[in-house]
Formats: sequence, C-alpha cells, structure tokens
Amino acid sequence: MANSKYEYVKKFEMEDKLPACNWIVVRIDGHKFHRFSDDHDFDKPNDENALNLMNSCAVSMVEQFSDIVFAYGVSDEYSFIWKETSQFYDRRASKILSLSVSYFTSMYVMKWKDFFPHKDLKDPPCFDGRIVLYPRVKIVRDYLSWRQVDCHINNQYNTCFWMLVKSGKSNKDAQERLKGTLAKDKNELLFRQFGINYDKLPDIFKKGSCVYKDTVEETVKPDDGGNPVKRQRRRVIMGHFNIIEDRFWNEHPNILKED
Repeated sequence: MANSKYEYVKKFEMEDKLPACNWIVVRIDGHKFHRFSDDHDFDKPNDENALNLMNSCAVSMVEQFSDIVFAYGVSDEYSFIWKETSQFYDRRASKILSLSVSYFTSMYVMKWKDFFPHKDLKDPPCFDGRIVLYPRVKIVRDYLSWRQVDCHINNQYNTCFWMLVKSGKSNKDAQERLKGTLAKDKNELLFRQFGINYDKLPDIFKKGSCVYKDTVEETVKPDDGGNPVKRQRRRVIMGHFNIIEDRFWNEHPNILKED
C-alpha cells in the first residue's frame, strides 16, 4: 500500500517490546467484582460455581495460548505465566495484555450459562490486567507463593466474617470482632462458634486453583481392530495444590524449565 501524507502519525506509537530472557506474568483481576457478585447473588464467602467458571476460562486460556505454561487463580483473579522464551507478537506488551484480558473476558461471558444456567447476566463482567516480568524461576515461584498465601489469609478472614454476619452481626460488628486476631484465633472462632474445622474446608477455597499442561499416557485402540497401542499426549490439568513447598515443582520439573 502506498504511503500517504497522514502516515506520520505512526511515529507517535510507543515501543512496548518486553525484554528477552524474562518470564512474563499476566495477572487478570475482576473490576468492581464486589458489586458484580452482589448483583448476581454469589454465595458468601465462596461461590463454587463462580470459581469453577473462572477456572474454566483459565483452562481455555492455557489451551488457546501455547506459551502459557502455568496459571494460578483465586476469587476473581488469575495469573498466567508465559515462558521466558515466548515470542508471541514479538513480545509486545500491549498485544499480550489486551489479547489475554479480552479473551478471558469473552470466555467468561460465553461460559456463564454453563455454570449459572438459571441466572442471566445483569451486567457485563469487566477485568483489568497488568504485566510483570521476572528474570528467574525462583522469583516466579515466590510470586506464586505470595498469591497462594494471600488466598489463605483472605479466605480465612472472609469465612469468619461471613459466618459472623450470617449469625446476625452487622458488617461493622464482624470487622470489630476480627480486628487484631491471628490465624489460630480465627480457626478457634470457626470451630467453637460454628463447628467448622478450617483445615477440612475444600482445597479450592484454601489453596486456589492451578492450571498447567502435563504429558499423559493413554491406550488407544486402532480403527482397524488391531492391538491397542500406548501413546503420549499433552493435556491441560486443573487442580488445587500446595505450590509453596517444593513437592509439586519436583513432581513437575518441566513446567518452569528454563530453556
């Protein structure tokens, strides 16, 4: 296409190519999701259908973008780890971020009825996003550990808060009751007052959710009726694991393998 006299405006575009040899973390957060969850009558403190919807969107992300090697999510937040060697859109931050957020949001809308078949979307879900770069695997793991610790702290507090509210206390009174309490205090409150053993709550609430690709072996029977054969294929796995300790990463060394 021939140049025009207006093409000079392209000079105003900013260069946003991400540096090489860095792991790319795209974190997507729900925008004003407190109001969104209230409008759609989500269960408190955790709505399992809403969490499974987020997880399903994350699985679609990992399937769609081959350079995503791991994802971790809790509540209305998901972090996607892109491999350090990714050349997706020449590592342009604006492309990676905008495509990630728009695709995730689109999947959330498309999958809504799969998890809330009797509820209509009253408002459009909105997500914002950010990109952070980490030069070493250790820092990536520390980032994920930070998010999982945050998951536990928030879930423990919210479980106590909403149990107090459901028992008849006002929001302000529940906040005052929990002010200055330690983890052991909250566990004792849940057990003594409500008969809840925090350790026995579902892992999806306490640990958040992990999505990654793994190699699995399957037995396939040929169409010609011959003997079954074994083959390996890559499959997306979703589960709830302790990703702070070494065990998970030792069992899956290829997820954050440095090239």
